[in-house]
Amino acid sequence: MIQLRNVYKQFGDRLAVEDLTLTVPAGEIYGLLGHNGAGKSTAIGMMLGQVWPTSGMVRVCGHEVTSHRSQALSKVGAIFEAPAFYDYLSGARNLQILSSYTARTPRGRIQEVVEWVGLAGRENSKVKTYSHGMRARLALAQALLPHPELLILDEPGSGLDPEGIHEMRQTILRLHQQLGLTILLSSHLLHEVEQLCTRIAVLNQGRMVFEGDLSATRQRVQWVRLKVSDFSTAVTTLREARLISDHRDGCLVALSEGASSHQLVNLLVHTGISVHEVAHEQHSLENFYLELMGGKRAKN
Repeated sequence: MIQLRNVYKQFGDRLAVEDLTLTVPAGEIYGLLGHNGAGKSTAIGMMLGQVWPTSGMVRVCGHEVTSHRSQALSKVGAIFEAPAFYDYLSGARNLQILSSYTARTPRGRIQEVVEWVGLAGRENSKVKTYSHGMRARLALAQALLPHPELLILDEPGSGLDPEGIHEMRQTILRLHQQLGLTILLSSHLLHEVEQLCTRIAVLNQGRMVFEGDLSATRQRVQWVRLKVSDFSTAVTTLREARLISDHRDGCLVALSEGASSHQLVNLLVHTGISVHEVAHEQHSLENFYLELMGGKRAKN
């Protein structure tokens, strides 16, 4: 559904995207991650034909965006940057006006998407009375109007409270499952990405530093939380026995390949070090992301 090949984007002296190559297969919920300034919005802007690449190929729905923009985007819905609505008009009237910029949309279709996003009963209320979560659902309704096959969502949970984030997550899953949409999701909410996406790409300072199945983010070093009477001596002992490969934070050790926490405990007890707690750390997407970035934020 989306193919980028060796894409560069230069803004003056700043290289915003550098040699970006990625593929979003049909049927995926694909996550695009990175700090502010990492190049996510620039990449999405190029997919939507709102930003022109300096070089490289950007293909959406089988068509190159630079040369066949209307065909490439005819089956694409998007929430990109901050959606703007007419506050003094109703939600339904906003959808009528916004859809008329490209093609008139039947009232039946507008009502259908209103129900899909959970705004039924409030579609005739003025937008100025909408909560932030309702505005987010209205933006999603607008993105669904053209019967898209591909949905591109840039920070759809931004500014939402926990209930709103949960509702948006459930709506995205329902759209994917029941309508068969391919979804590209850019988000800072790593926990949401972990629950929604099947595959991710991570950008840092314009370059892709990881791309793969979400399951691959969990196939990393196994960290064990170790509370002992003398952590420094324990680390030295375990390293000499080649049971650990690393340690951090004064309480975490990384198991060597083939080593087990049971072996750690046996050795430490045998050498007279008291063991108060041993617990495997759950390796989340957040852990993976922070390790990948090495604590370094992208430059603005």
